Amino acid sequence: METIQYNLPQDRIPRVWYNILPDLPSPLAPPLHPGTHQPLGPEDLAPLFPMSLILQEVSAEREIEIPEEVRQIYAQWRPSPLIRARRLEKALDTPAHIYYKYEGVSPAGSHKLNTAVPQAFYNKKAGTKRLSTETGAGQWGSALSMACSFLGLECKVYMVRVSYDQKPYRRALMEAFGASVTASPSTETESGRAILAEHPNSNGSLGIAISEAVEVAAKDPNTKYALGSVLNHVLLHQTVIGQEAIEQMALAGDEPDVIIGCTGGGSNFAGLVMPYLGRKIKGQCQARVVAVEPAACPSLTKGRFTYDFGDTAHLTPLVKMHTLGSTFIPPGIHAGGLRYHGMAPLVSHVLDLGLAEAVTVQQLDAFAAGIQFARAEGIIPAPEANHAVAQAIAEALRARAEGKPRTILFNLSGHGYFDMQSYIAYHAGTLENYEYPEEEIAMALAGLPSVE
Repeated sequence: METIQYNLPQDRIPRVWYNILPDLPSPLAPPLHPGTHQPLGPEDLAPLFPMSLILQEVSAEREIEIPEEVRQIYAQWRPSPLIRARRLEKALDTPAHIYYKYEGVSPAGSHKLNTAVPQAFYNKKAGTKRLSTETGAGQWGSALSMACSFLGLECKVYMVRVSYDQKPYRRALMEAFGASVTASPSTETESGRAILAEHPNSNGSLGIAISEAVEVAAKDPNTKYALGSVLNHVLLHQTVIGQEAIEQMALAGDEPDVIIGCTGGGSNFAGLVMPYLGRKIKGQCQARVVAVEPAACPSLTKGRFTYDFGDTAHLTPLVKMHTLGSTFIPPGIHAGGLRYHGMAPLVSHVLDLGLAEAVTVQQLDAFAAGIQFARAEGIIPAPEANHAVAQAIAEALRARAEGKPRTILFNLSGHGYFDMQSYIAYHAGTLENYEYPEEEIAMALAGLPSVE
């Protein structure tokens, strides 16, 4: 069966990032200072970010121009392809049309490079010498390492311990691009040493790794902090995905009925869906929008929509988001990029407004879907992306059961070729499902900060 790709020429790389904030029916709650609990000003973020990114974080402009230098680097892999999954449709015997936007074609293997490049670019212009960051699965660390290499910056990565052990090739890739990679929690920082004193065998978490990276940046005037998800400017940079997808779906002569993305911090989901949600708010799109998260880390489906810290050591601002509590330590599931206690405030807000819905997928179901997709389409998805694949298959099977056609669009956010150990474990039968206990979630939520 013929593979159908819908490709755009390089001159169709978006020239702006789309900012949904001015189109939302109600504004985001402001971030608060971690000490005073008062709304943050730009100067409060200056130790961590260059002013250009701070201004993007709070911008009320609908369109923010992409620097030509960034577009030139984007041209190495953008526009990314939109692919009709014809063989998967046939395997499922479904009347549904299934499309996936494939971000695994980037040199780093995922969507993360869409924001790593502009973050490195703006830091370079501001005179930053080094960027510090955290990474879970290693996709963000890989992307930032590459972007820093392109732009001549040093890169320090704190990699969640369980992923550091599970994914040595990701670590090797970061080091190949010149990054210094340390397992987190580590003895290099006060926050890391505090965790190890209490939990010497800690698996780590994104919250802990964020604390370490933020601490390093806050103490060194030549170092700034970069992150791969959660904050507005990061999600903003990813909207090149959805803008291209809208054009490509028009080339296909189709319009999605359901749009799907996996969610950990929210960046790849937001990148695909925010341009569509902008159209939905204006009555130009009727698609359902579905965020898919692991049952082991259910921030959208079981978390509380409230103010919380973004990190474990409480060094970051307070933001209003769906959260499981900053002390939440998720189990060591292989979808490392989805193991975060909170969700992007913007994603949390659109869910609260009823513009999107959220579902969970168990680890074994996600890998089963990834294998089925690989055997039909020839691409092995990242463990994170498997969650979106699983939901796309579920929607296609529902269309078959109902006997109704349905057009499904999902973001295949990255490939899994550096994550093969997880597939080895799946085939060996050593992976397990994990439903996070309600009582442990309640304990983590009991420690939420009191914000009036």
